[in-house]
Amino acid sequence: MSITIDQISKTFGRFHALRNVGLDIPEGKLTALLGPSGSGKTTLLRIIAGLESSDTGRILFGGEDVSNLHVRDRNIGFVFQHYALFRHLTVAENIAFGLESLPRKQRPSKAEIRQRVEKLLEMIQLPQLADRYPAQLSGGQKQRVALARALATQPRILLLDEPFGALDAKVRKDLRRWLRALHDEFHFTSIFVTHDQEEALELSDQVVVMSQGQVEQVNTPTELYAKPESRFVFDFLGHVNVLSGVIKNQKLVQGDAWISLPGNRSEQKAQLYLRPHEVHLARAPSAFARLPLRIDAVSLIGSEVRIELTPEGWQSEEIWEIGMSHNEFAQQNPSRGELWFAVPDVGHLFSGENSQPKTVDWLYPETANACNV
Repeated sequence: MSITIDQISKTFGRFHALRNVGLDIPEGKLTALLGPSGSGKTTLLRIIAGLESSDTGRILFGGEDVSNLHVRDRNIGFVFQHYALFRHLTVAENIAFGLESLPRKQRPSKAEIRQRVEKLLEMIQLPQLADRYPAQLSGGQKQRVALARALATQPRILLLDEPFGALDAKVRKDLRRWLRALHDEFHFTSIFVTHDQEEALELSDQVVVMSQGQVEQVNTPTELYAKPESRFVFDFLGHVNVLSGVIKNQKLVQGDAWISLPGNRSEQKAQLYLRPHEVHLARAPSAFARLPLRIDAVSLIGSEVRIELTPEGWQSEEIWEIGMSHNEFAQQNPSRGELWFAVPDVGHLFSGENSQPKTVDWLYPETANACNV
């Protein structure tokens, strides 16, 4: 079941929660609504569900306008962040609740309900916990039960509001894999709200980045990360190192820092965005860049070593981060307090009033769109 969001707007008093949002959710795909708090993600999800009404615009399911359809008639499964399980009901009774609440003509027989609950318990891998109460479950188990309850009525669409937000990191990661596998098996149309960039990029088929009640960009996770279309999307999709300055004589300059830029570029203010894996460290400046940085911290946790650095002789709004393999770290042995130089491999240049970046590639300059700006 595809979903069309047609110019939806919503205000709460003077606050504009959504501003003319237009969006297509493909049938059978898992779509993430990604953005910071206050960007309108949950409001949009609740309007799709029928839990909120919009001021203007329409919601269409499979081409059918459901804007004025009551929530109970939309056939939607909704999973809340804090589970919303009934404490006085067992796991099996929680899962069966939606089925037993259906109008008599639509309600399955008791035998059918019991059979469907047993199947869902197997699906969420908790058949042995059917008679337990929510207070006896872990956070991950509660979220699985909440998902099973949402699927019990066989909804056309599944909506999830920060489904893993209340869980610790390991349980969150395990449940993400489980939900992805479940989705691949049943192919229901799903939308989930998150502010976790890693979660959105790992789990979804399509990512919708939102800011201040508007859609900033829509794309697949791979394309979104590879081709952010605005400063906001760049800033929101993980850490980014920024050199702000002025382009002079084909160089971006700020204080003691400069980077040569290929192509003919006019004198203007600009910002160069460099992700941690798109820049490496050297003991001396390169022929095309001088970016002095002093090491503040070295973290060896994870698959790579993360180096945190502070600019020396120039300024940056945020601390810089550069990734390094454990093998490189063992060979170079950078230490806290030492002065090193950042050497960019690939960068993304915002200049003048241009809202979209130009890629600058110092390793393979012929492949970059390093045209005049």
